[in-house]
Amino acid sequence: MRIAPEVAEAVAAGRPVVALESTLISHGLPRPRNLDVAHEVEAAVRDGGATPATIAVVAGEARVGLDEDALEAIAGGDVAKCGVRDLAVVAARGGDGATTVASTAWLAARAGISLFATGGLGGVHREARETWDESADLETLGRVGIAVVCSGVKSILDVGATLERLETLGVTVLGYGTDRFPGFYLHDSGFPAPWRVDTPAEVAAVLAARRRLGSDDRAVVVANPLPVEEQLDPATHDSVLGAGLAAAAEARIGGKEVTPFLLDFFHRETGGASLDANVRLVVRNARLAAEIAAAA
Repeated sequence: MRIAPEVAEAVAAGRPVVALESTLISHGLPRPRNLDVAHEVEAAVRDGGATPATIAVVAGEARVGLDEDALEAIAGGDVAKCGVRDLAVVAARGGDGATTVASTAWLAARAGISLFATGGLGGVHREARETWDESADLETLGRVGIAVVCSGVKSILDVGATLERLETLGVTVLGYGTDRFPGFYLHDSGFPAPWRVDTPAEVAAVLAARRRLGSDDRAVVVANPLPVEEQLDPATHDSVLGAGLAAAAEARIGGKEVTPFLLDFFHRETGGASLDANVRLVVRNARLAAEIAAAA
């Protein structure tokens, strides 16, 4: 694993650092906007007072902190989507791989980084009672001591079942500035947030308390909602989601390909409105993660 000098120096000095995933760049956004957004998200981390550490596998090497050539490689051609189980295969073959929430959290923790910003978590898929389809994000968050700032669980998933799994795995869930658990594109997923915090200092206090209690061997999820006025129209969301799920079933899309398929479907069917919401929430989460890191 190669840690960029800027990131390594910040970690060694105890300065705030925020990890960023790379699947958003390679699989979550269309080209060429994906590279622009990658720069925008890193800039948001810096504006919040922290050092950004985008994580990916480049030419077979796990890298924590990417230079411009590496960012362009991940934003460009044939890039594998890597969960933790995929990292060794892609590394052994000398390939390029974009890290998911799970693998970003895993590598960030190994590099000594305790804050991570992303868009939405993976979780329990709809119809999981028949398919057993559940994101590896959940199991990893149950055994990696990192704080993840996100906009809740992707609304294309079974949000209620995902919250139940997070509880079972002992993952603390905090609603940031809200009593409701956000639903990615939506301000409110329809479920309550287990706990509420309202400032970066409050989050930092929770993280400090869990270190004192020895309960920092698993993640804390900080769920940061889009403001109501910036969310995707709920009626449009529900209509497009229904159509997207039907299209995925008809095309026999399954496993880790479901999420990028549905995100692309939303982008097309909403005329880009879902993409704009996605970018807004990722940038907001990056800045908040930096502010929490600076307060910790």
